[in-house]
Amino acid sequence: MCSFAIYEITYNLLIMKILIICTGNSCRSQMAHGFLQSLSPNLEVYSAGTNPAPCVNAKAIIAMSEIGIDISSHRPININKYLSECWDYVITVCGGANESCPSFLGKVTHRLHLGFEDPSEAVGSEEFISNEFRRIRDEIRDVFTQLYHDISK
Repeated sequence: MCSFAIYEITYNLLIMKILIICTGNSCRSQMAHGFLQSLSPNLEVYSAGTNPAPCVNAKAIIAMSEIGIDISSHRPININKYLSECWDYVITVCGGANESCPSFLGKVTHRLHLGFEDPSEAVGSEEFISNEFRRIRDEIRDVFTQLYHDISK
């Protein structure tokens, strides 16, 4: 019994539960979700939207697959599903979600806003739009990798 209790305490200390929020949960939050999930098995990562889109943006899926991260099975989820849960981090990645983020009924240890431009709003040639998705993907990768290193110290 005692060894089980020690294992459970150790396990709980190692797992960090993170929720990433965006308005549509189809692009930036999904890319951030994919990055964080790829960094460590000790991260329990979820993403949600305040007004979720019908599906994950195909260009976000392609941009992530180019660097070996598969988010093709991800689906946009309404934030209401997660409001009563406890979180180590709740992170908004767009201004709209930051402004309209509802109150969480569960405990939230840290709230952060890490804003990124929305690549789905890019206008121009297919090449330009694809490059915008890559640019934002790389910004998200850099910021979330640094965040991971900062919080895991």
